This record gives sequence, structure tokens and C-alpha cells, in this order.
Amino acid sequence: MIEIILPDSSIRTLENPVSVLEFAKSIGSSLGKATVGALVDNVQVDASYILDKSAKVELITIDSEKGTEILRHSAAHIMAQAVQRLFPGTKVTIGPVIENGFFYDFDPENPFTEDDLAKIENEMKKIIKENYKFERTEMSAADAKKMFLDMKEDYKIEIIDDLGEEKVSIYTIGEFKDLCRGTHLPSTGYLKAFKLMSTAGAYWRGDSNKKMLQRIYGVAFSAKKELDDYLIMMEEAEKRDHRKLGKQLNLFFLDEHGPGFPFFMPKGMEVINKLQEIWRREHKKAGYKEIKTPVMLDKELWEISGHWFNYRENMYTSEIDEKEYAIK
Repeated sequence: MIEIILPDSSIRTLENPVSVLEFAKSIGSSLGKATVGALVDNVQVDASYILDKSAKVELITIDSEKGTEILRHSAAHIMAQAVQRLFPGTKVTIGPVIENGFFYDFDPENPFTEDDLAKIENEMKKIIKENYKFERTEMSAADAKKMFLDMKEDYKIEIIDDLGEEKVSIYTIGEFKDLCRGTHLPSTGYLKAFKLMSTAGAYWRGDSNKKMLQRIYGVAFSAKKELDDYLIMMEEAEKRDHRKLGKQLNLFFLDEHGPGFPFFMPKGMEVINKLQEIWRREHKKAGYKEIKTPVMLDKELWEISGHWFNYRENMYTSEIDEKEYAIK
């Protein structure tokens, strides 16, 4: 007998091994429909994972925090599949989850345009309608490298080398294969509410010495209402864009001679000075003491903080005496 211990400490017994999804359905049909994965002895697995021995199991539903991450991670794969369908020859790199959504970095033969986003989004809807299963397989690193070499996916080979593992996992949806640890949705049909938002340039692995890739950002939610609410919020935020308001209220302006750095007008300085007065008063009241650190620092500190590896493409850098520095 297989004993499954649930989060409330209740125990369910299984006579035969079953998948996580089948187990969820045995508890209730609505739970089965909502389940997209599980924590089995604190290890996150797909809904297709087979429960063949006694374990602690926590089901992950699509509307939970972990479930939403699985949803967004899967959306990135679906987007990559759509891109390669529409633009054969495009190489894929990485596609992680971010706040409210996801992105994927591509190496296309020709840069994507804003019009291309609508085409990619429509192709994603086709893939969702086709309802492909996310199928996970494991293979040796050597076999995976050979497979990606045949697919001309150079970036995946580099990633496998860097992982330094003997085995890797591959996810297949339809004709699309990708290197990934998972976890993913049971099938593409689970993705109901998403939208592609923008494109941007991004160096491979945030290194300016490496190739500039093209990043596509998207958002995804477990319910359409959540997506609609988010898009309305973004629309309202755009109306309150500080770049527009700064110019309209004559607080500051932006200039090509200092991209990203505002030039403050007298009214703007009044606002800044007033905010600093409030800031100093409140911090002093709370017992804080004020210090001042350099604006430009050696890249070693940014490597320690993680900024260099995660946000390098958005940092202002300079070289002084053959050493790299970045602005705080």
C-alpha cells in the first residue's frame, strides 16, 4: 500500500501507483481540474509525476502562487514554440518567470517588430487550442547536446555545458522541444489569460561582449479578470507616467545627452528639496543616521549583490584604469 500524507496530516492510501493529476481527481473533480503540479516530499513535480511510493504530497493549484509561476513558465515555452513556427531559424535561449509574467530571449534572423507580437500572440492561441501535453523526458547531457546540435540550438549546448550535470530534462509540446527543469502545466490548454507586452534588446547572459538578443515580454494570469484588471492598471499607470507628467508640470525634462537622467527645473527642485526634508525628519525621528557612499563602484560589488549577472544590460558602466565600474 502507498500512503500519501496531505498537508492537513490526513492520510490517503493507494493500491497502485497513480499520477499526481489522477490522485487530485480522486479527491474531487474541481481539484483535479485546478491541479497543475505538486510538492512531493518538498520537491516540486509535474502533474504527470507518478506517485509510486509513500510520501508527503501538497497539490499545487493553478490559482496559487506556485501554480501561477508554473503557468507563466509554461507560457514562455508556448511563446517560444509560436516564434519558431512563425520565424524558422530563430534560436531560443532562456525564458524565466518574472513579476506578473515572463520573458524569453531569442536570437532571430531579423529583429521582431511590434506587428510581430500580434502574430506571435495569435499563434500561441492556436497552440493553446491544440492542447498539447507538456511531456517531460530525461536524457544524458551528451545525448541532449547531440539533439540540440542537430537542431542548431547553440545556446542550449552552452547551457548544458555550464550545468555540468550527467542528466538533463527535456520538455516537448507538439513539435517543440526545450531544455528545462520544469515544472509545467499538464497541457497548453490550461493557459487562458495572457498578453505579449513589448520587445527589448538584451545581451546574452547580460554580457555586453556577447551577442545582443531580442527579448519578448508577456504577462499571464490564471483568470481573464486578473489579466483585464492588470491591463487597466497599466493603462492608468501610463497616464501617470512620470516622464509625461514631469514635462507637463515643468518639473524636469529628459534629453539625449543624458538618457535616463532627468534635468530638473526650479519647480522640480522645490519638490525634491521638500521630499528630502520630510525624508530626513522621519528618519531622524526613527533613530536612523545618514551616511553617503560613492555613486560609481567597482563591478566586484555588483557581482556580490547579483546585479551584474541579472541586470547588467540595464546598468550604466565605465572603464577606469582597465577596471570596470557601474553607477549605483
